[in-house]
Amino acid sequence: MALLELIGISKHFGAIRALENVSMALAGGEVVGLVGDNGAGKSTLVKIIAGNFRPSSGEIRIDNTPTHFHDPKDAREHGVEIVYQDLALCDNLTAAANIFLGREAKRRFGPVSILDYGAMNRHAAALFAELKSETRPRDLVKRMSGGQRQAVAIARTRLSNPNIVLMDEPTAAISVRQVAEVLNLIRRLKDQKIGVVLISHRLPDVFEVCDRLVVLRRGLKVADKRISDSSPEEVTGLITGAIERA
Repeated sequence: MALLELIGISKHFGAIRALENVSMALAGGEVVGLVGDNGAGKSTLVKIIAGNFRPSSGEIRIDNTPTHFHDPKDAREHGVEIVYQDLALCDNLTAAANIFLGREAKRRFGPVSILDYGAMNRHAAALFAELKSETRPRDLVKRMSGGQRQAVAIARTRLSNPNIVLMDEPTAAISVRQVAEVLNLIRRLKDQKIGVVLISHRLPDVFEVCDRLVVLRRGLKVADKRISDSSPEEVTGLITGAIERA
């Protein structure tokens, strides 16, 4: 059974049609690559899943139950987390502090409560161990590589034990070695039976880590197929319009 189903999703901003009748599904432990040119509707679709936008029409189903997200908090309560391209990390804080930002662990002493740094560091260390990342809880984010920053952002999503993680261009503007780290993090999520939607312009990354891909062009879905049944050349043709539909 699919964790997530999108049925006939459309999104209009006035006269602009960002998405038109897009359907897709995501199973547990599956990585789906969402690809397309700039303006194809990828970010709009992901923001609908994450609760940032409400669709103009269509239906979202979580575990086969029709669901309406009013905001990102609502989506998070239904098991959906998102890692944005800019990661939204605080450079002056440690890895653990970023993971727990806004959800800090506290200890009470009578009427007074204080931050429980020990508990947060231990929990963060356990999350990094799950992800097989060498990132350390007390490391400052401003001193981290791109791959380590992604590990912090992904670990932050794990606090709520999500079923679905959305990732927006996680391998953009980082080194080859760091790309390998991020792809391994995605594999760890997959091993934990989490469904992942991966937005990426890097087709080699999509073909390395995804099970299936969905291609959008000008707000329309033009392909939805298993990676093993496609090729980078076909996907490039679908993105540019050289191939109408697959």
